[in-house]
Formats: sequence, structure tokens, C-alpha cells
Amino acid sequence: QVQLVASGGGSVQAGGSLNLSCSASGYIYNDYCMGWFRQAPGKEREGVASIDSDGRTTYADSVEGRFTISLDNAKNLYLQMNSLKPEDTAVYYCAATAGPLAIPTRSPEAFAYWGQGTLVTVSS
Repeated sequence: QVQLVASGGGSVQAGGSLNLSCSASGYIYNDYCMGWFRQAPGKEREGVASIDSDGRTTYADSVEGRFTISLDNAKNLYLQMNSLKPEDTAVYYCAATAGPLAIPTRSPEAFAYWGQGTLVTVSS
């Protein structure tokens, strides 16, 4: 059974940095995609960034150049967030697909497994 546990959220001043982590276990597929999503109060869940097992990535326009997604050899997922803005405030969720994708996607419908979320608050 796939298990995802997100951590690393907190409160930070605008312009600061945070590094989110997602501990992953239980994968049985060689090819997969993992991603970060966020949901702010009163807003829909949006895809932030994703990465597949070949290292290909995709980013939302709003975080391009500020956030970096990565995977380690143990299939743990990370999101390095720099130059944080108040509009980045949200609960951040990590997720994984059940199998391979043709290309990385930030569509929530493609992801079968989800972590519990970690709160990021950016003050101005």
C-alpha cells in the first residue's frame, strides 16, 4: 500500500524560503509521477509542480523560477520554495500516480495517492 507523509510547512516572511518533504513508501511500479498541490482557503486545489521517474518536470506559471521539485533515490519528494509571496499561503499536498504517464502532469485527476498536507503561511 502506498503511503505519503508531507512535512516541512510553517510560517515565513515574504521573500523567505521553505523546503517541503514528502516521505514515500510502498511503490510497486518502476515508472510513476509525483507532484505537489496546494489549496488556499475558499479556492480550488491547484497543481504546483510535478516530476516523473525520468526526471522530467512541470511547474505552474505562478511558481516558475521560484520553486524546485526533486526526487531522491528512495522516491522521497521535495519542494524547495524560494522568494515566497503571501499568495503562496495554502495547505500543500504531495501526491503520486498509480502508474506511468506519457508526460508529467499537474492535473489532480491523474494522481491516485495523497499525503495529509502541510500548511504554509507567508506573511507580508
